[in-house]
Amino acid sequence: MHSETLAIRGQMDRTDYREHSPAMYLTSSFTFPNAELMADTFAGLNDDIIYSRYNNPSVDEFINKVCQLEGAEEGFATASGMAAVFASMAALLRSGDHVLASRAVFGSTHQILTQIFPKWGITYTYVDPEDIDNWEQHIQPTTRMLVLESPSNPGLALIDLEKAGALCKKHGIIFNIDNCFATPCLQTPTDYGADLIVHSATKWMDGQGRVLGGIVVGKAEYIEPIRFFCRHTGPAMSPFNAWVLSKSLETLAVRMERHCSNALKLAQFLEQHPEVAKTIYPYLPSHPQHNLALKQMKMGGGIVTIEVKGGLEQGRAFLNAVKMCSLSSNLGDTRSIVTHPASTTHSKLTEAERAAVGINPGTVRISVGLEHVDDIIADIDQALRASRSTD
Repeated sequence: MHSETLAIRGQMDRTDYREHSPAMYLTSSFTFPNAELMADTFAGLNDDIIYSRYNNPSVDEFINKVCQLEGAEEGFATASGMAAVFASMAALLRSGDHVLASRAVFGSTHQILTQIFPKWGITYTYVDPEDIDNWEQHIQPTTRMLVLESPSNPGLALIDLEKAGALCKKHGIIFNIDNCFATPCLQTPTDYGADLIVHSATKWMDGQGRVLGGIVVGKAEYIEPIRFFCRHTGPAMSPFNAWVLSKSLETLAVRMERHCSNALKLAQFLEQHPEVAKTIYPYLPSHPQHNLALKQMKMGGGIVTIEVKGGLEQGRAFLNAVKMCSLSSNLGDTRSIVTHPASTTHSKLTEAERAAVGINPGTVRISVGLEHVDDIIADIDQALRASRSTD
C-alpha cells in the first residue's frame, strides 16, 4: 500500500470490542497470567509488554506507522523531539568518539554537541552543509557518526543526501539525520542510506500544537542500543500523546500538501516585497540549492524564512505588528506562526555562530499554516508595512 494508506490503515489489531478507531492504553503496567510467562518476559525470551516505560500498545502503533512511512526497520518513541535527538547520539557514542556534524543544526542539538558531549570525552567537527564535497577531509579515525538535518532550521539549507550516504558507507560512519522539517511525506532518507532518522513529532506529525513527542527510527542494529538506553534512562512517550500522534499521521499527507502550497505562494509574494531583503524557500528558483530540492524533495516544505530590512528593530516591529499569525517558538501547526530565531530558538548561540548558519538579527521564520493563503499573505504584508512605518 502507499504511505498515505499505511498512515491510516497501519493500526494495531482490534480488541474483542471491535472498535473502529484504535483504543488508547492509558496504563502504567500490564499483568501476566502466570509466573512462568512473567519470568520469560523479563528474561527477554518473548516480546510481551511489561511496563509503559518500556513499551505500550498505543506507543507501538505510532512507532510502527512511522517506520512504515520512513521505510525503517524499527524505532523508539520518546517524550520530546530533543529526547529522540539526544538518544540517537548518546546511546551509540562513547568517550573518544568523534562526531561530524552539519553546522546548520537546531540550537539544542548544538548545545549537546558543544556543551554536554565534551564533558563525556566526545568531540565534534562542524562542516558547512553546502560544502559536502570537502567533508571527507574532516573525517578522523575516531569519527563514528554524521549528524545533520535537511532542510535546516531556520536557514533551510539542504544537504545532498545521496552524497552524504555514500560518504558514510565508504567510511563506516553512522548516518543520522533529523528529517523533521521535510517529514516522510516530502523525503525518505532511507532511500539514500540513512541509518537513523529522527523527528520532533511535536511539529508536523502532530500538526495542531497539542502534544510533545519524538521518535527515532532506522536500522535494527542501531535501534536496539537506543531502545536499551531509553528504557533505562526513562524518556518514554506518554500513551496519550502516542494515540494523538498516531491519529494525526492519518492526515499528515493531506496537511503537508496544503502547508507546502501555501508556503510556496507566500514565498513567491515575499520575494517581491519591498520590506524583505531576502526570501528563502527550497522550491523558489532563487534558492541556491533549488535543483537539489527538486531532486530529493517532493515539495518545498511548510517553512519560509525571510530577512526583514532594517535588522533587529524592524524585525521586532514586524512581529509586534502581526494580527492573525501567532508569535511562538513552535512550528508545524495548523495556525501560521512567526518566530525570531536570534532571540528564541537559537538565542544560546553566539552572534558569530548564528551568522555562520545564516541567522541574522532580522531573520524571521514563518511556519505557514492551513489558513486561506490570501489571509496569511495579507497579515504578513500589513505587518511588514507597519514595521517600516515605525522605523
